[in-house]
Amino acid sequence: MAGKGRHSVIGVRSIDPILSLVGPIGLAASLGTALVIDLGPSGANEGRSLRDISADGPTLAELSPGRRGVAMIPGGGIDPRDAIDLIEQLAIRWPAVAVRVEGPGWPFPVVPVIPIYPGRLLVSTEPLGVWQPIGGSGRAPGPGPVLPRLRAGQLRRLLSGQVPRRSRWVDAWRPVWDMPWA
Repeated sequence: MAGKGRHSVIGVRSIDPILSLVGPIGLAASLGTALVIDLGPSGANEGRSLRDISADGPTLAELSPGRRGVAMIPGGGIDPRDAIDLIEQLAIRWPAVAVRVEGPGWPFPVVPVIPIYPGRLLVSTEPLGVWQPIGGSGRAPGPGPVLPRLRAGQLRRLLSGQVPRRSRWVDAWRPVWDMPWA
């Protein structure tokens, strides 16, 4: 698929439930215009979901961005395997698609977002990851970019659906699109 960098569809997962929610938003916001699809079990249920789009077919407005910014679509409880064809269809006209995924079997590249906890050694089995310091600064115990600390105010805004146009945290996600995710 054509798209930004190597991939136009990238999954994001994390063992930390908060990072699994905000990671795809940061990744999408780093490009300016992108689509976020939440296939996680606790995805938001506002608006038309991917399950609705799968049942009724996508509208013209859903097939491509109508304006600059990040659009978000909740999964609505759809099985990720049933969503793959629809996600590929949406990715044709969207500059990039970041998908919150959980569990194995995702056919697109997946970015692991790994928390760095203060005072605790974290050993990761990931060959490459995006590292997020939690509660302070820390060194990544493995290869990959280390994001700036996510401040409480930024986190509250992200969780309330406010996508920042620019911040150090969002800007740090931009190189992730070009990395060799498995």
